[in-house]
Amino acid sequence: MDLITKYDTQLLQAFWMTIKLTVLSAVGSLILGTVLAGMRVSPIPVARWVGSTYVTIFRNTPLTLILVFTAFGLNQTLGLTLASRESSNFLVDNNFRLAVLGLTVYTASFVCESIRSGINTVSVGQAEAGRSLGLTFSQNLRMIVLPQAFRAVIAPLGSVLIALTKNSTIAAVIGVAEASLLMKEMIENEAAIFVVGGIFALGFVILTLPTGLFFGWLNKRLAVAR
Repeated sequence: MDLITKYDTQLLQAFWMTIKLTVLSAVGSLILGTVLAGMRVSPIPVARWVGSTYVTIFRNTPLTLILVFTAFGLNQTLGLTLASRESSNFLVDNNFRLAVLGLTVYTASFVCESIRSGINTVSVGQAEAGRSLGLTFSQNLRMIVLPQAFRAVIAPLGSVLIALTKNSTIAAVIGVAEASLLMKEMIENEAAIFVVGGIFALGFVILTLPTGLFFGWLNKRLAVAR
């Protein structure tokens, strides 16, 4: 308890940073992953190839390497910045947004495959009925297939979100002041490695357990009847 009291403000700030990383990356990866899933089932060969290549590359590339590339490749080598250089918080904001970018492009590959598996559960007759009504591929996907696919993959998407929450700790490698970076500092400053580890383990359980319970409830409520 003494450690929690001593570092209470820093702990709240670190876990708030973790929450922001998770939420923004989840929104970005859901959008990008849905687009990629649409490309994976597209009747256009080039679109299918692009979607398949993206998923293959990013699913098999370590997240640490992706985040390092965003910081040193995109930022320092290519000069890409995601914050105003005139801002007093330029370095903090830029590193945070680069971390969100890296987490998004990585997680989107897993979201894509989850949604694609959901698309494959939708009866072929549903899509054929849409085409018989004169709907285009995109209209068919948006209005008929995807709503049913999302209901089928609520639980897998919940697992992806929980994994994203834990993966956000890797943002520390590019200097984002989230939970794992503070844990490293506390371990270095305090002779209580098990207590510090327990505090952060409990913190992540508090973050991820409600997510798992919510998606489990949502999955039961919206489950597609078979």
